[in-house]
Amino acid sequence: MKLNRIHHIAIICSDREKALEFYHDKLGFEIIRSHYREERNDWKIDLRINEETELELFIMPGHPERVSNPEACGLRHLAFCVSSVKDTVRELESLGIACEPIRIDDFTKKPMTFFKDPDNLPIEIHE
Repeated sequence: MKLNRIHHIAIICSDREKALEFYHDKLGFEIIRSHYREERNDWKIDLRINEETELELFIMPGHPERVSNPEACGLRHLAFCVSSVKDTVRELESLGIACEPIRIDDFTKKPMTFFKDPDNLPIEIHE
């Protein structure tokens, strides 16, 4: 078997407006599809950052809270590669998104840091 690439990453969000403000308005993901699913009483919104990578947002009422930060089984965090962590942190903070202090990854020896989405999902940026 040969898996070619990651098609999408699905994220459950609690608030449609906050999720779109964060992922679309602030982080710059393009909305490619948006559907309200009446039978489930939820929204499914597909976003993309490039031609190969999509985020699939599910905005659902009554979902359970995130169990721990980030040590529960399952998705630990998202990580995005950036040209400059320092410049990206400056841009994120100008948008009102708090970032942890920049540190050097023990294994890659490159700068990296974390910030959180509106539902406290950790997001990493890494050079």
